Amino acid sequence: MLIPESELILNEDGSVYHLHLKPEDIADTILFVGDPERVGEVSKHFDSVEFTKHKREFVTHTGYIGKKRLTVLSTGIGTDNIDIVWNELNMLTNIDLVSRTLKVEKKTLKVIRIGTSGSLQKDVPVDSMLASTHGLGLDVLMHYYPFSQDAETIELEKQYAEQLAIPFLKPYLVKAPGSLFTVFNDAIQGITATCSGFYAPQGRIVNSPSTVNNLIEKLSKLQTPTHRITNFEMETAGIYGLANTFGHEAVSINAIVANRITHEFSKNGQAMIDKTIQYVLDKLSSSL
Repeated sequence: MLIPESELILNEDGSVYHLHLKPEDIADTILFVGDPERVGEVSKHFDSVEFTKHKREFVTHTGYIGKKRLTVLSTGIGTDNIDIVWNELNMLTNIDLVSRTLKVEKKTLKVIRIGTSGSLQKDVPVDSMLASTHGLGLDVLMHYYPFSQDAETIELEKQYAEQLAIPFLKPYLVKAPGSLFTVFNDAIQGITATCSGFYAPQGRIVNSPSTVNNLIEKLSKLQTPTHRITNFEMETAGIYGLANTFGHEAVSINAIVANRITHEFSKNGQAMIDKTIQYVLDKLSSSL
């Protein structure tokens, strides 16, 4: 099927519309960071950098650690940006951009998110690292896409929706897709809630009252005998959901810089981010 120009939008040089990338510009293993300035904080550890691109909030560096080719890409903040980034990466990977047709043989990308996050549990301390077993979406992105769930995830999703009992929210739950999570299973593990904003959607009452009372308490108490919500941020559920939809692998590694239960904030958040970057790169160098 030929994909129309209005749907698969390309720039004059043949690159995808927002990222301004061509298929040869990206590696099969991609590191997502939110902040464009954090891209260089990752790529400075590369042995060599072969390609750089900066368009809007999307900064891309591709290079090598030893013989391992890696791309680090800034997504900006929120699942709306994740929608753009994942769709265009999948276009680069699994669509022939010249003929505008789907490729017969599909390629699987491995994506690792390195991001900051707030803890929702007393025993998940500031300056720790957490690998997300699932993403609990409190946004709407994955209501627009089909994705698969096993029986356990469906049941967990149902229980969390009932426990939250927020009329305008329909949470979705996505398990970390693929086997990439096992590379990082020595980190703290838990379900990461993904919020649609930073202030009221994360329970911050600064400029206005919130329509949801006690959101932090509600989220921290969401649990079943085998799972609990450990932290929240603004991208993981979307990353997991679209990786699931498109057939890629993903894992979210969270640098915990705040604890919303104890009201602590990291005294040196940058050092914690640097530690998390090094942890991820060391794991990739030795495991993939």
